[in-house]
Amino acid sequence: MELVPHNPAEGVYAATDDYVHAMEVRGAERLLFVAGTMGLDPAGKPGADLAEQLELSWANIRAILASADMTVANIVRLTSYLRDPAYADANAAARTAALGGRPVPTTAVVATTLVSEWLVEIEVVAAG
Repeated sequence: MELVPHNPAEGVYAATDDYVHAMEVRGAERLLFVAGTMGLDPAGKPGADLAEQLELSWANIRAILASADMTVANIVRLTSYLRDPAYADANAAARTAALGGRPVPTTAVVATTLVSEWLVEIEVVAAG
């Protein structure tokens, strides 16, 4: 599988270092669409704060990917749903760390979660 980032230099605003406008996926045999994943522990209890929920979210994503014989290296698209816009920087830092600095197309949306204790929800698309 080959990943080809697309960041046009003209006609669109510049992408940041942790973001790419589009990712072309060539030669993938499988696509995995991961539902919004919360920062819940194995018992379903949310982490005590945003940092813990981000850690749990990424641990959960890694476990889901592993169940499909994939890793975070297979992520080609990511959407974060944040309960508060103040969470944007921490979310971006957690994403950058989880992906080892590899930029992918990403969107962050501020939304009311179904349960008020859920501070962040992350969905991904992976290819392999």
